[in-house]
Amino acid sequence: MIKNFKIITLCGSTRFKDEFMEAQKDLTLSGNIVITVGLFGHSGDEEVWKPGVKEMLDDMHLRKIDLADEIFVINVNGYIGESTKREIAYAKSAGKKVSYLVPIAD
Repeated sequence: MIKNFKIITLCGSTRFKDEFMEAQKDLTLSGNIVITVGLFGHSGDEEVWKPGVKEMLDDMHLRKIDLADEIFVINVNGYIGESTKREIAYAKSAGKKVSYLVPIAD
């Protein structure tokens, strides 16, 4: 936590761009520092699919989780893909709180 602001990293499939933007807005207005994805590969950012870029972005996202107090998972209709599952496991192993857009039973 920095001063009185919790740092939250958003995780989830980049196909849910609108939901990412809404969560970013809501969490920011609730007084949080929000870290999110830089590109939406499944929503039209074609640069993601160039050689080596997705791997770099995946590693960078783990570093964003390192910076956070918790992660917020954008799991529209309960969907959690493989990359997001890996990020959740990484966050939990680092002792980070994990919250979900759509509540799930842990």
